[in-house]
Amino acid sequence: MLGIERREKILTIIQQNHKVYVNELALTFDVTEETVRRDLEKLEKKGLLQRSYGGAVLKKHTYDDISFVHRSNINQSEKHKIAEKACLLINNNDSIMVDASTTCLEVVELLKNKDDLTWITNSIKIVYTLVNNNAKVIASGGVLRNNSYALTGADAIKTLDNYCVDIALIGCKGISLEHGITESNEAESIIKRKMVEQARITILLIDHSKFNNNGFAKTIGFNDIQYVVTDKCPDDNWVEFFKKKNIKLIY
Repeated sequence: MLGIERREKILTIIQQNHKVYVNELALTFDVTEETVRRDLEKLEKKGLLQRSYGGAVLKKHTYDDISFVHRSNINQSEKHKIAEKACLLINNNDSIMVDASTTCLEVVELLKNKDDLTWITNSIKIVYTLVNNNAKVIASGGVLRNNSYALTGADAIKTLDNYCVDIALIGCKGISLEHGITESNEAESIIKRKMVEQARITILLIDHSKFNNNGFAKTIGFNDIQYVVTDKCPDDNWVEFFKKKNIKLIY
């Protein structure tokens, strides 16, 4: 396993457990403890965790609004699996509002050669991905958040408000029974909420690490969602909850 792959997996573990131990990671990856310490040091320099005696803890507030580049390197295989399943929910000639999340970009990558789809997005990464293809693309205006390549603000909302679409395709920072679907920042939370308002169907794309976590800003409630697509089956309480809410769970 390459060092960059190992560090990606360490990030996934610490995201789920909020802490890691050097000796346990050394056993998990079959490397020396010194190798693990160097990995943790590199991740700490990027601001993704804080080293402590014998291990490291999640640097929670930094992680909450981690850059697009760093997020795109976390849980890559899981995101691709989610994207493949989400593609099955999109029909010919659909109009789709899609946010600036990394998992949504995976969906666009898989469908970018379908020229009968209409994409409306606040993501400059998605616009760039579609620029040389024949699909119809509508980019919102707005103020650019450099950290996420997302356009936000009043002008972005005005653009979205002009269209009624078949599908809203969104990701999120966290999902919990207590607080619903949440995001790391208010600006993008507002954009996602508007996309959901303008869509007939909302598809939420989340990997397993997002369950039972909360972001800073509440985005939408469970009554706003028709589908949840994830990479593996969540706990039984989530399965039962989605059934009660008539939300289709796909994994």
